[in-house]
Amino acid sequence: MSAWFASRLPENWFAESPKVVVDREEITVLGTLPPLSVAEGLPDLERVAAMEGYVERFREETRERRIDIAREAEHRFRRKVSWGVVVGDETVMFTTLSVPVMTRLRQPERQVLDTLVAAGVARSRSDALAWCVRLVGKHTDSWLADLRDALQHVDRIRAEGPGGLD
Repeated sequence: MSAWFASRLPENWFAESPKVVVDREEITVLGTLPPLSVAEGLPDLERVAAMEGYVERFREETRERRIDIAREAEHRFRRKVSWGVVVGDETVMFTTLSVPVMTRLRQPERQVLDTLVAAGVARSRSDALAWCVRLVGKHTDSWLADLRDALQHVDRIRAEGPGGLD
């Protein structure tokens, strides 16, 4: 899928090949914008404002083409497409998909969510659960990355099949 997007995106959009992240419902295209030389040496507030303007300009100037590419991809891959950019050390998402996920929790697990709601950390059990997932993901990035790599390896092996069987 990354190759398909790389071939469809204009070469001057990003400083390097975009990162394409795929799950069952969504494809996220995350591109790194070329450095903004105007922002170098500016005070923090002005630099942040310049970066925000840079991202907004990119978003507006590329909107129609991104929509066309997303429509093609959604038809081809049967998933929604989300877009975002990396500028400096910031990631800015233009679009994202929120997908409901059903789960069953026992009372001690529900009490954890209810405590987060009561403390004002989350507005609802749903928000509390999303908060917990983000927290776990943040603290286990390397373990999850290793697990995803292993799953990709399994997918490649499955796709190759047991060659040589008649």
